[in-house]
Amino acid sequence: MASFSVVNNIASATAQANLHTTQAGLQKALNRLSSGYRINSSGDDAAGLVVANGYRTDVAIIEQGIRNANDGLSDLQIKDGAMSNIATLLDRLATLATQAASGTTSLESRTTLNDEFKDVVDEIGREADVARLTAAGTATETSFDVYVSQDHGSITGRIASVSTGSTSLAIDALNLTSAPTSAVTAVKDAIAALGKAQSKVGALQNRLQYAISLAQSQSVNKKAGESRIRDANVAEESANMTRYNILTQSGVAALAQANQSTSAVLSLLRG
Repeated sequence: MASFSVVNNIASATAQANLHTTQAGLQKALNRLSSGYRINSSGDDAAGLVVANGYRTDVAIIEQGIRNANDGLSDLQIKDGAMSNIATLLDRLATLATQAASGTTSLESRTTLNDEFKDVVDEIGREADVARLTAAGTATETSFDVYVSQDHGSITGRIASVSTGSTSLAIDALNLTSAPTSAVTAVKDAIAALGKAQSKVGALQNRLQYAISLAQSQSVNKKAGESRIRDANVAEESANMTRYNILTQSGVAALAQANQSTSAVLSLLRG
């Protein structure tokens, strides 16, 4: 049996509760569409947020590792360029030493050749210093270390020092006026030593290129993983917004109708 009451309008309360739920859904859909994210607060998906944040942190580390590797690659390219130029200078030393070793070359000419020889040796030392190819102290190798990431580790190696001292190329004490044939042999040995250093630089360059390629692939995959969790599905949220808009309009109409229903009670009081 139906009853009439003006104290509690149950129909209106029900309509208000449903309208509140609809408004919350509409607000969430609008928030997701405007931000582009499905997760805008931890309450949206607490477990998913943890996983997405983990992916985001991994991406930040990997991308910095890529920058580290590129910086290391640039350093190796500088060294490689300097070594190529030093190789050209060593060729000039070999030419001067061979010319001085000939019996037809006079002592005066050897002195002139030796002066140029010393200048070229000095230039090799200067370029080695500029490219940071000279090891500290008496070491014969320089260390190379690029930290890529915790997962990828470090790219490490040792590059033979390219200085003009006795510990590396051993050409600073050569003299074309007194021992030109020895100078020819020493320069050939220096060229061989430089070739080994160049091969090490090339191998490290290749390792860095491979590391960069792998890190870029992992960065893309982890970004995709984060996107699947964190990003909003625009098509789905657009459909939700349309649905909640319709429910809002119908809910407002139902609430107005529920509020009007109590006026029927007044007809019972009319005489």
